[in-house]
Amino acid sequence: MNELLRAIDGMAWPGDAVRIFHGRGGRYPGEEHWVLDAYPPVFVLTSFAPVTDAQLATIGDALQRRWAQIAPGGVPLNWVFQQRGEAARGAGADATRLMSGSVPDPQVVTEGATRYGVHVLRGQNHGLFLDMAEGRRWVREQVAGHAARAPGRGPKVLNLFAYTCAFSVVAMQAGAAQVVNVDMSRGALAAGQQNHRLNGIASGASFLAHDVFSSWGKLTRSGPYDLVIVDPPSYQKGSFVATKDYPRLMRRLPDLLAPGGQALLCLNAPELGPAFLDDAMREQAPGLQRVGRLPNPPVFADRDEARSLKVIVYRAPA
Repeated sequence: MNELLRAIDGMAWPGDAVRIFHGRGGRYPGEEHWVLDAYPPVFVLTSFAPVTDAQLATIGDALQRRWAQIAPGGVPLNWVFQQRGEAARGAGADATRLMSGSVPDPQVVTEGATRYGVHVLRGQNHGLFLDMAEGRRWVREQVAGHAARAPGRGPKVLNLFAYTCAFSVVAMQAGAAQVVNVDMSRGALAAGQQNHRLNGIASGASFLAHDVFSSWGKLTRSGPYDLVIVDPPSYQKGSFVATKDYPRLMRRLPDLLAPGGQALLCLNAPELGPAFLDDAMREQAPGLQRVGRLPNPPVFADRDEARSLKVIVYRAPA
């Protein structure tokens, strides 16, 4: 745990929600199972392998020492441990444990000027994917640039597999005229609507609890879109299997995109490199041009970038 403890010793006061240690990138041999995130005012430690109480006590002591150095006087340390992987199945209700302090309910975190609701004690996903920070920044910049070039006509955005609609919030803040959010989970979309309210966004976004693959007619009639965002799960039985479903989705993109429109395609599957998306796009929608791959936040660096999160931009002919 040397590198994890070193990251704790060097961390600053966490203003925004950020990752502090990313063992999953494989850059720290023997520590690949550890992840430490800050969802202020709570730290969330995750392990993808079994751990001992002694290890958790060592990490808790390190957090407490550093917290005493960086926190305002009297502010308690709040941290949660989550067990993932095979060990989590045997842990049951104890797979996520409050180790110290408390967790606000409801809990709201920030990323720059944007506020998001999160739920660190419930489920494996907490409501905001920290590795997608660069994708949200890119969406904000693209929407703002489009709105500046065409005053009075902000872009129309389609957000597929919207989850809690973080992309939609930043797009609306940047000047989008309309965002259509699509996700099969009504609960996730309800959280997305709350995220819009948290940021004072009262209109312009719609929320469709639909299966993307049975809604092409409706989505096409609502278009065309200046930006289509695709951020699916890499594998979710009954919902999306990347190797089978991404090509099906790409085939529809030319009908959804306005001339010169862009598609932001995301893939978080270590076993599938960037070539998977590029090869499938050339086969299914050869008219779309590859613009480039967005960098991941530095803390998410991987010893093999082909295995890390892929976020690639494609553009339709003008």
